[in-house]
Amino acid sequence: MENLNEALGLLAVGMLTVFSILLIVIFLGKALIAIINKVAPAEEPKKAVKVAAAPAAVSAKTQSIIQAAVSQLTGGKGKVAKITKL
Repeated sequence: MENLNEALGLLAVGMLTVFSILLIVIFLGKALIAIINKVAPAEEPKKAVKVAAAPAAVSAKTQSIIQAAVSQLTGGKGKVAKITKL
């Protein structure tokens, strides 16, 4: 019975030690984040002006090849609606 009491005591001490160290790590992490946010606040993202690029034209030869491939794969049931370059 003496060994069981000693084992349970060591278990409690070990678990409390780990719990307290984890609490210290959490609070230090939160403090570090707060300090960094005060010293170096986040920069606001600059608004970029988007310029719409004209879609590149696909040659007629390429269009016919793609349409033939789709027709062959779908058994004539498929239809190409739009072709754009990536």
